[in-house]
Amino acid sequence: MFNLSHENINKHRLIIITLILAITMIECTQTLANKIGHIKGINVTGSSSKIVTSDSASLSFDIVTKSKNRIEAYKTISGQLPVVMDYLLQAGFSENDIDIKPQNGYETYKFTQNGNMTNEVAYYNMSQNITVSSKDVQKIKKLSNDLSKLIDKGININVFTPQYFYSKLADEKVALLKEASVDAKERASAMLKATNNRVGKINSVKMGVFQITPVDSTSVSDMGINDTTSIDKKITSVVNVVFEIK
Repeated sequence: MFNLSHENINKHRLIIITLILAITMIECTQTLANKIGHIKGINVTGSSSKIVTSDSASLSFDIVTKSKNRIEAYKTISGQLPVVMDYLLQAGFSENDIDIKPQNGYETYKFTQNGNMTNEVAYYNMSQNITVSSKDVQKIKKLSNDLSKLIDKGININVFTPQYFYSKLADEKVALLKEASVDAKERASAMLKATNNRVGKINSVKMGVFQITPVDSTSVSDMGINDTTSIDKKITSVVNVVFEIK
């Protein structure tokens, strides 16, 4: 019979435990390596764009005047407003197309010879904003070019840039996202064809921001662009897709 001492028994136990731990670590490492080896994917960006024509527009402008007292400034604009309204009606717009805002005014103060502002009013500034809207975008465009004729009638105006809108934007975005995803798959297939691999299922999809720009523009923004200055616009959709590789 073997006579093992307590010290020898502990040594054998330590060796056995060490072997078990070593085998376990080898198996875990092999399992992890197998998993990593099967993680294959290709990251592709797809895009799609479409040119659309705005179907509504608006133009905003201010009637402006200044006078030595507030009442006189108010009366000046009040007297000019009917002339402006008649001009807009003659241009083919209806009263429902025209939005007239309340008059708005502020004081400009006199300065001393040293350049210090005093409490004495030099004159009152008065303005009245008018916004004209229509689904006839060409009529709005023409108005923006012709409004200067009011100056010939003695009416001072500040004209802002016309704004052009497209009402079916939400529907176009859905269609363009679909087309961009198809484009991403086609690009992935073309890249993998040379290696005799095929595109597998989608692992992840990330939608980019939409860029709505003038047709000839190449501008992009991380926040997206929403152009309202042009009648014809280009809507661009981008998606980033990760496909499995077969």
